[in-house]
Amino acid sequence: MSLNNMKENKPLQDIKVLEFGSFIAGPFCTRLMADFGAEVIKIESPTSGDPLRNWGSAKYKGESLWWPIQARNKKCITLNLKENKGQEIAKKLVKEADIVVENFRPGTMEKWGLGYDDLKEINPSLIMVRISGFGQTGPYKDKAGFGSVGEAMGGLKHITGYPDRPPTRVGVSIGDSLTAMFGVIGALIALHHRNQSPDRRGQLVDTALYESVFAIMESSLTEFMKVGAIRQRTGTILPGVAPTNNYPTKSGKWIVIGANADNIFKRLTKVMDREELSEDDKFSSHNARGANQEELDNIISKWTVQYELDELTEMLDQAGVPAGGIYTAEDIANDIHYQMRDMILQITDKKLGELHMPGIVPKLSETPGTVDWTGPELGEHNEEVYKNILGYNNKDYEELKEKGVI
Repeated sequence: MSLNNMKENKPLQDIKVLEFGSFIAGPFCTRLMADFGAEVIKIESPTSGDPLRNWGSAKYKGESLWWPIQARNKKCITLNLKENKGQEIAKKLVKEADIVVENFRPGTMEKWGLGYDDLKEINPSLIMVRISGFGQTGPYKDKAGFGSVGEAMGGLKHITGYPDRPPTRVGVSIGDSLTAMFGVIGALIALHHRNQSPDRRGQLVDTALYESVFAIMESSLTEFMKVGAIRQRTGTILPGVAPTNNYPTKSGKWIVIGANADNIFKRLTKVMDREELSEDDKFSSHNARGANQEELDNIISKWTVQYELDELTEMLDQAGVPAGGIYTAEDIANDIHYQMRDMILQITDKKLGELHMPGIVPKLSETPGTVDWTGPELGEHNEEVYKNILGYNNKDYEELKEKGVI
């Protein structure tokens, strides 16, 4: 397993990763590793591949615009894991791997003889990242889990939306993405530990969707357990903290202003030419502004609606008041800061032509990540992997194809 990356000096270029999974959480986890040079081989079903290949309502010439981004920098092979021969081949690949990432329902990999206990016998140094709805243990482990369910049971949905309306969803698959990132963190921690250990022993990284969401819920549990407080939906405001809200502009766009600290509030009132507000007993302190939040937001809204977003942003930036427009994808595409920080990459896809996609996060000064290619075709790297890495000759390779193993 020694596929070469197209560019040198990447921090993970000596790390070999096998991806068993589909949709978002598992594939996003490996994509983050691939961006920094990890050699990722994605294993897909020979008949269908990852459903993400056809995902999304916005398509170009019938092609998914999710796939080229989510599978960038990866090698894609097909392998039927339901067949004994396919399982044997998977184990051969595992022997040379550093990390395996899977996001099937718990028990699926065991059914195929590819559970952690099976794989660590083959490769004791292996790190296995397992992503699931509820983790590999506990009474809920066998429940089907999706990001939306993790967001609900992790506590996020309950506090998302307006108090007089039902809970709503965040506009992206945040539960999947959070779990993917925790998977990467866990993998790198385990990798560091392995590399520091005399026996180079790997370990299991168990990441659950609901836990990844719960982990970012700040002090909500502590507040309930200690004083019985349950956070509720509050719409666009943070109760008792003002001003920090969305405010209208002249042409219908919205701007977020955060000026709840006393010194910043004074700067805001100066820009508004309403410096008397910072001396008013109703607004002169943090607690006072919180108590009169609605009145203060109305005053600010009547001021902001007189100006265009760009005018407001420039005035507030010059005054040192935190502010920014509520961006659409169009706003992001046209923003000079995004462009100058290489957060909008232009990559050529074999089928789709020129594509723009999100850049790489985080930025490393000495070993930055790169996007070298977009998501491959189904089985695009079969010959490269099966012949060059595993050493199958032409006859054996063709036989695997004929029998539907690959």
